[in-house]
Amino acid sequence: MSLNERQSHILNWVQQCDLLLVEEMVERFGVSSQTIRKDINQLAERHLVRRQHGGIAPVSTAENLSFANRQSLNSEAKQSIAERVAKTIPNGASVFLGIGTTVEFVAKALLSHQALQIFTNNLMVATLFADRPDIPVRLTAGRMRHRHCDLVGSDALESMRKYVFDYGVLGCGGLHEAFGILDFDPDEANLSRVLIEQSRHALLVADQYKWGRKASARVASFDRVECLFTDEISTEQRQLLVRQGVVVQGTQDVNDGA
Repeated sequence: MSLNERQSHILNWVQQCDLLLVEEMVERFGVSSQTIRKDINQLAERHLVRRQHGGIAPVSTAENLSFANRQSLNSEAKQSIAERVAKTIPNGASVFLGIGTTVEFVAKALLSHQALQIFTNNLMVATLFADRPDIPVRLTAGRMRHRHCDLVGSDALESMRKYVFDYGVLGCGGLHEAFGILDFDPDEANLSRVLIEQSRHALLVADQYKWGRKASARVASFDRVECLFTDEISTEQRQLLVRQGVVVQGTQDVNDGA
């Protein structure tokens, strides 16, 4: 059973908190406490949150939700982000598509491109190009993470260092004003760091809910990427990124240009 819109918002919100109280959810969504408790029960039964006295907490701050559980979160924003990234990448480019569900949306948006060369450690991304035999796809070596449908480890890093990519597209587990780009696992962080190093243009894709998430593995400072593609972003966050030389493309930029 898929999550309803309110449950998706709750799941995104709790990733940014140590404890999310029932009263806070009641006030934000304008529904009864009984309705919120029903949402909590359904999320807890799917092992997406932990029940706490008076509210809920993330299942873990050391590991991200599984790939399957992340696919439906904020999907409209991810689709919008992906379409803008695809417009940035020209036909004929070599592209490394990294870890994450937003990167999968980017892969779908690139399916109509011509003469691409695709490199990836993301098994879902590789599968998407199965119906495009004219586009060569190179998978890294590495150890498979079954929950996240990707390949990581020293063999994956060695595979990546053999190439230089025109564009590298990376997701992340979290964004932090002081620590920059974060992920949940050192293997994820190491792979994204090498992706940045080996790419002429490093493009970061992340929706608004990545700010403040409790990811613990540091990838890099913001100034290592060329552009952030996102949905909503505060004035303070935008200014922080611009000071570090990052081009920010958010929903407001698209609306202003319409």
